[in-house]
Amino acid sequence: MTVRRIIPWPDACLRTIAAEVTEITDEIRTTWDDMIDTMDAMPGVGLAAPQIGVMLRLAVVDASQGRNRRVRLANPVVVDASAVMNEYEEASPNLPGVSAKIKRPRGVTVEYLDETGSLTRRDFVGLEATSVQHQIGHLAGRMYFDNLSRMRRDMLLRKARKTVS
Repeated sequence: MTVRRIIPWPDACLRTIAAEVTEITDEIRTTWDDMIDTMDAMPGVGLAAPQIGVMLRLAVVDASQGRNRRVRLANPVVVDASAVMNEYEEASPNLPGVSAKIKRPRGVTVEYLDETGSLTRRDFVGLEATSVQHQIGHLAGRMYFDNLSRMRRDMLLRKARKTVS
């Protein structure tokens, strides 16, 4: 089990677009395994590679009760989204101590490379959909609070600075 160090906000890698994965190698699979160990140790329901300083388009998601539905994604892209919105309290280990309610589509269809290197299309619903969208945001150099109004985002970041101090 390898739990990786979480990169603290405002590190520049959290605002950098991650590079495409060209093929699924043993090194990629090991990174995914480390990401799952790190996600479980947080604990959380998802993790994107830039959150641990790996600048590749890799993510893991598991929002199941039993923690037994690990999804490993490379180069994930939302190809369809529900018009129905859900609201969840979102947070990030990169910016501990704060969270915000974020509205996102209740369901999304995502296309990605799986652990075998096959192009896969899968539907995600509920918290799993929220988590995969959250991780895709990280891969694009975005944080969940970028979905807030400027005023709410500024308040959240002020609170985070006080929490860390």
